[in-house]
Amino acid sequence: MLVIGLMSGTSLDGIDAALADVRGDRPSLRPCGFRTTPYPPALRAALLDVAEGGRRSAAELARLDVAVGERLADAALALCRALRVSPARVALVGSHGQTIHHDPRAGTTVQIGSPAVIAARTGITTVARFRNADVAAGGEGAPLAPFAHRLLFAHPRRARAVQNLGGIGNVTYLPPDGAPARVRAFDTGPGNMVIDGLVQRLSRGRELMDRDGGLARRGRVDARLLAALMRHPFLRRRPPKSTGREEFGAPLVARLVAAGRRRGLDAADLVATATEFTARATADAYRRFLPPVDEVLLAGGGSRNPALVAALRRALGPRRVLTVDALGIDADALEAYAFALLAWAAATGRSPALRAVTGARRDVVMGEIVPGRRYRGLARARI
Repeated sequence: MLVIGLMSGTSLDGIDAALADVRGDRPSLRPCGFRTTPYPPALRAALLDVAEGGRRSAAELARLDVAVGERLADAALALCRALRVSPARVALVGSHGQTIHHDPRAGTTVQIGSPAVIAARTGITTVARFRNADVAAGGEGAPLAPFAHRLLFAHPRRARAVQNLGGIGNVTYLPPDGAPARVRAFDTGPGNMVIDGLVQRLSRGRELMDRDGGLARRGRVDARLLAALMRHPFLRRRPPKSTGREEFGAPLVARLVAAGRRRGLDAADLVATATEFTARATADAYRRFLPPVDEVLLAGGGSRNPALVAALRRALGPRRVLTVDALGIDADALEAYAFALLAWAAATGRSPALRAVTGARRDVVMGEIVPGRRYRGLARARI
């Protein structure tokens, strides 16, 4: 079946939409195409404010839920137009939505982007709110991509780590046989979040990221500030664990800027230090919590930052480090493809079997289904 996966992550740089041809019971996935739709600046600013703890009334949150749902639907339809695929041929949309709150220790997680709006605008049965069932079963509700990572990248002889570098970094450990019970996954700490936050703050919003790692490559790493960052308590917390803006967002960036002023660091030095922090925190997580790894596969926006990739290669050496592009999957599209596979699992009544990585008491079917126009036909087809 044709399935669209929609992903909007903590970086808030846009909506990734990917079309996949999903076949078989295992299943297999053939990439069909991918595109990113940026958020309008005003909507991005509102979402960032909410994610950073800004107060909103119930009515304002409801309007944001609908607005993001409309944008997600637009992204799905734009992908169909770009690929010349009729939405009527698409069986499912799997939407991650936009996380505005995630506190699994309190049993709460909120992703907005109304799946009812997506289904109504596209006519396609939509699966969303994947994290809730796992959190209700006592899990972290994250990470969710290991289901796709195992299907796509498990190797019969090599132990692999799939390292996603979105706003937050997360790793999936794949044992040589790919056995689900031995898969491990958790958030490693910051991906692009601290780097992006510094660039945005220091440029007063004129720049959103360290494009091509230019600032980091011009700066020098401040060893004292790096040592302080490496004492962050999240890095020592044992998995299962997940994190977000509450630990690596605006408050941490503000403290870094203040520390930089005291130490006489310029913007390039701060960004270089944050880049090294991301790489060292990732390597530290491997050392503390993973079995030996032969090969590291990078994905996400951070895999396009040459300074960050170089820092990771130094920190993770002598392991081989490459991007998932080398294995036929666009590194920018991987998480969107993951949600296409998760939608397939939900619609076919399968559990992604993630309790080993999330810490849930039992495996659950993840995702809430909103029927589209062809829902009865899909049911008769016994997808």
